[in-house]
Amino acid sequence: MARSVKVAVIGAGVSGLVAARELQREGHRVVVFEKNHRIGGTWAYDPRTESDPLGVDPNREIIHSSLYLSMRTNLPRQLMGYLDYPFVKRETGDQRTFPGHEEVLRFLDGFVEEFGIHELTRFESEVARVALAGEGKEEGWSVEWRRRGSESLTRETFEAVVVCSGHSTVPKLAEIPGIEHWRRYQMHSHNYRVPDPFKGQVVVMIGLGPSGFDISKDIGKVATEVHIAVRMNPMLKNVVKLQDFQNISHHSTIKCVYEDGLVAFEDGSSVYADSIIHCTGYKYHIPFLETKGIVNVEDDRVGPLYKHVFPPSLAPSLSFVGLTSHDPAFHIFELQSKWIAKVLSGKVALPSTQEMMDSVQNFYEFLEQNQISKHHTHFLRPHQVDYKYWLAEESGFGALEEWREEMFSEIIKKFLEMQRFYIDHWDDAYWDSISRSSSSSLKP
Repeated sequence: MARSVKVAVIGAGVSGLVAARELQREGHRVVVFEKNHRIGGTWAYDPRTESDPLGVDPNREIIHSSLYLSMRTNLPRQLMGYLDYPFVKRETGDQRTFPGHEEVLRFLDGFVEEFGIHELTRFESEVARVALAGEGKEEGWSVEWRRRGSESLTRETFEAVVVCSGHSTVPKLAEIPGIEHWRRYQMHSHNYRVPDPFKGQVVVMIGLGPSGFDISKDIGKVATEVHIAVRMNPMLKNVVKLQDFQNISHHSTIKCVYEDGLVAFEDGSSVYADSIIHCTGYKYHIPFLETKGIVNVEDDRVGPLYKHVFPPSLAPSLSFVGLTSHDPAFHIFELQSKWIAKVLSGKVALPSTQEMMDSVQNFYEFLEQNQISKHHTHFLRPHQVDYKYWLAEESGFGALEEWREEMFSEIIKKFLEMQRFYIDHWDDAYWDSISRSSSSSLKP
């Protein structure tokens, strides 16, 4: 007979919502803790920015969302839905295949309504501490949380905890020689919303990931000049050339900055800048979790974790959804959640603690042997297909649809050819027909 356990889900973003649904489907008693007043996580746009634009002051009020107003998805909506709950076009909504962030939030609102997730969620409830309730995992987990505006903590015991708190909130900054003497403006892309403050400025941007490219184009509409400092690699060569707009220039990494505003690049060029924007990603940060050193965050590696989900010595009562990156998130998070829900119900068995630890160690040795740095531990590519198929088989989901991988491969190809221009040059009719013909085989 399947077990039903009391589970705390930390966060009501993309990962927390699907974790709550899968746990509820398996008959578990679920409570979702969300510090915001609504669901959506990073997809809930917040026009506010933090008091410290770099996001390093520990006393700042933390704003969870990193969305800028003009942001559109860089994946087609077919890859932004859940496996059995597609992200379809609405008659009154954003009809684009690569919609704006408002449409993604509406999709998540519909998902929540369809599966009754609101009833499971405690809004404006911030988790301050998660720790073992006793000497071992068998005694469950103590969750301490507070209502917004209150200093008093409420303590509650759960048999299991699923951490779904995201990893796009705590900025990672570039290390720049001389930056301690820089007297002009700096910010991290986490606090970028609109281009207006940069009107007439000379702006240096660090990084050419999706946010760096988007923000450079956004600011380029109002700034006098935009200079992008990027660590060049062969894959980005053509992309950089194709993005050579009149007032946007590209450089190698920054060599040094000076108090008078001069920014010198490794390629020998230099420019006097008004602002520097760090589009340099985020750190994994789980400040509320106390495991007596069993789970650590070191150089963006959360571990040790079996298959990026279970810490072996605390499994299955503690798990994580949403740590992986560089693959369509919705599907990965859903498959991780299905696996966790089945393990907690007793329908799927985990290997022994030692076997899981051996697997983790073998994985770390593989990364080291292939000269893959520690901070890329949770990057799935190029092994994301094997990982997804393993999760699907382990959770009893069944066969995954191959068209999704074909579509994602096409996105990568077009991205390298023409960067974000592909979002308006996409063969909708072809991919719509492929996805519709395959969807009938899905099973929950």
